[in-house]
Amino acid sequence: MKNMNFLKDTLIAHRGYHDIKKGVPENSIAAFKRAVRYNYTIELDVHLTKDEKLVVFHDNNLKRVCGVNKIIEDCTYNELLKYNLFDTKYKIPLFEEVLKLVDGKVGLLIETKTSKFDGRLEKELVKRLDDYNGSFAIQSFNPISILWFKKNRKNYIRGLLSSDFKHNKNVSNLRKNIMKSLILDIILKTDFIAYDIKALPNSYVNSKRNRKLILAWTIRNKKNYDKAIKYCDNLICENMDEYKS
Repeated sequence: MKNMNFLKDTLIAHRGYHDIKKGVPENSIAAFKRAVRYNYTIELDVHLTKDEKLVVFHDNNLKRVCGVNKIIEDCTYNELLKYNLFDTKYKIPLFEEVLKLVDGKVGLLIETKTSKFDGRLEKELVKRLDDYNGSFAIQSFNPISILWFKKNRKNYIRGLLSSDFKHNKNVSNLRKNIMKSLILDIILKTDFIAYDIKALPNSYVNSKRNRKLILAWTIRNKKNYDKAIKYCDNLICENMDEYKS
């Protein structure tokens, strides 16, 4: 039986416990150290570089975070080392660096990020996770990525990220309806659902709650925290200080 307590017992720090005002950027070694210090489960994102290095970074493009208009998957890891995160001293970390740092002290919620699915990222990920002595789960918006883990690593905890994508003009109406309704979960048979706080409450999520763990993303203020806690089992959060009693 899969032990998913780490996804329930503490708030989940979105891209680490970051605070750019304190010089701690998202998805940085500093943000992950801070999350470990305060015992928060860590949510992070992984991409595969041109030379097949697993790196921890959210966006497909470096522009927002590093100020350079380049697609991360088109860069080698050595190219990425030229750039800093939000003008701080921190670089884009390798996934294996993060594993070494965390070393099982807190749980990891890992989102797979690919522009197109070819299985290479997933294969590289399991090379590092199969021997990792710590709690972790995989999540993705891409159902094919989740299906890969279902077929190849049934023992991994798997979750589907979703939303109603109501304000996203780049998503077709058909895909919006498929993702909103969670109908793909009939095939995926995930262990949890991570759903957009902006699209809650809704009947699709409510129908799943008595059967599986429900997480909400991304909570950035106390108002959303108070809303989400009514409909979900745990929350993926930023601005962690706002929720301390």
